Amino acid sequence: MKRFWKQVTVTPEGGIALDGKPVRTPGRAPLVLPTAALAEAVADEWRAVGESLDPRAMPLTGLANAAIDRIAPDPAGFAAGLAAYGESDLLYYRADDPAPLVARQAASWDPLLDWARQRYDVHFEPVTGVMHRAQPEATLARLGEAVAALDAFRLAGLSPVVTISGSLVAALALVEGAATADAVWQAAHVDEDWQAELWGEDSLATQAREARRAEFDAGVRFLGLV
Repeated sequence: MKRFWKQVTVTPEGGIALDGKPVRTPGRAPLVLPTAALAEAVADEWRAVGESLDPRAMPLTGLANAAIDRIAPDPAGFAAGLAAYGESDLLYYRADDPAPLVARQAASWDPLLDWARQRYDVHFEPVTGVMHRAQPEATLARLGEAVAALDAFRLAGLSPVVTISGSLVAALALVEGAATADAVWQAAHVDEDWQAELWGEDSLATQAREARRAEFDAGVRFLGLV
């Protein structure tokens, strides 16, 4: 779509207007944001559009659209999909060697699991290797409750953090201020970083990682604005 507007404003209701006309989501719902900070950030994305609109350059708008069109109609169902990551969280599956990698995983992952144990009064079953090990039902239920308590906009921001990191526990720690975005990103890439140190970096893998980081950062920023 070619840019046709000159002025972008935030309405009193938290909506976005282009030359006074309200912006709508792809589902034709009004694009109304829950906080003034998020509304201004989304408006800035529209202000920054050049000659043509590129959705890839507007990640906050995309997450807001998802919150309104995809998540709000069934937040419980969407939350359940994210909560399923708690069944096979990255942090459960440990290497048995070499010793330096084992130590790195423990240093990065144990504090996150320890936080979750205390925060949610749950028990985890870490395992060596990649074979699935069932986690206690009470643990999965408690993690599921924590996700289900989030509104549609927070679920939208949480989604890329969970899916990219592979860790529901780490993502919840981020939401609750118990871990920084960099700590969660580093935790998600312990194994990848180890392999890169051993064998070197691949240019295509580096490009893919940069794309993932941009999407991850958008989710983190979105969470900070809602």
